[in-house]
Amino acid sequence: MIVDNEWAVEARGLVKVFGDNRAVDGVDLNVRAGSIYGVLGPNGAGKTTTIRMLATLLRPDAGSARIFGHDVTKESQVVRQLIGVTGQYASVDESLSATENLIIFSRLLGLGRAEAKRKAVELLEEFGLMEAAKRPLKNFSGGMRRRLDLAASLIAQPPLIFLDEPTTGLDPRTRAQMWETIRRLVKTGSTVLLTTQYLDEADQLADRIAVIDRGHVVAEGTVDELKASVGTSSLHLRVQQTQDLEAARRIAERVLRVQTSVSSEAAKMTAPLADADLTADLLIALREEGIRLAEVSVQKPTLDEVFLTITGHGVKDETADSAESKELEAAGV
Repeated sequence: MIVDNEWAVEARGLVKVFGDNRAVDGVDLNVRAGSIYGVLGPNGAGKTTTIRMLATLLRPDAGSARIFGHDVTKESQVVRQLIGVTGQYASVDESLSATENLIIFSRLLGLGRAEAKRKAVELLEEFGLMEAAKRPLKNFSGGMRRRLDLAASLIAQPPLIFLDEPTTGLDPRTRAQMWETIRRLVKTGSTVLLTTQYLDEADQLADRIAVIDRGHVVAEGTVDELKASVGTSSLHLRVQQTQDLEAARRIAERVLRVQTSVSSEAAKMTAPLADADLTADLLIALREEGIRLAEVSVQKPTLDEVFLTITGHGVKDETADSAESKELEAAGV
């Protein structure tokens, strides 16, 4: 289906309540077509509930959402033709082989017999499953099942793909392969909305990120914007001769006009850096004083520091409210 809309997702004030728990409490999202949009947050933050409302699997208690301009509540049938959803756990049939699963999914989506077989082979190659193509799924590892579940969700390559923690349980090599697949999907015309607990995943993939905590969007922007919002970059220097460290510190504080911290044992110095251009001035000043450096680097705040600053806890905080997942199970979704 051809879509012509600048925004793949427009959500305003989404709310979902389970009993006394407001799993989603006024979420706003704008996802530009043709981008990778990351939704970052700990367990119980409201990520999965938000995805399910956008994907027409749950009805919002308040607020509204549109997918390529179509209302998720009033035009749910149209919306379902525009989206693909991959959950956190494999939804394939364990009694069948990988090839049989993909052929069945392809046929259900309207592909002819020959096209379904061709698509199955293409996806098995894409996800590195050709050697296990005829193997019963009961003999698959968790990572292999995860990859097959993702492959099945991409048969039709819809305009908008929801990936709910797609790399959970995958080894680092397979995760990297999955990242390449996600990038390829966007290059070939899809929009991806990705939920994740992995900070490096959001950092590597997302054009923009929404940080969700306890049902609220607490921050939104590009990776660089989010990092800049919590502090400046920092300059790290290590001198070759430990006796030069104090002189290097005095020069750095004069040139950069900031307080520095030093580690005498490691001959290292760290300074906040609001203006990266001053780094060149500092290096020239150190060279003029005959101070030789063993190491120099400029580092931005990490997404982990961003999340900790914004929410007061880490993204992997296991004390986060898990009522969201329990309520979803109770609701049968």
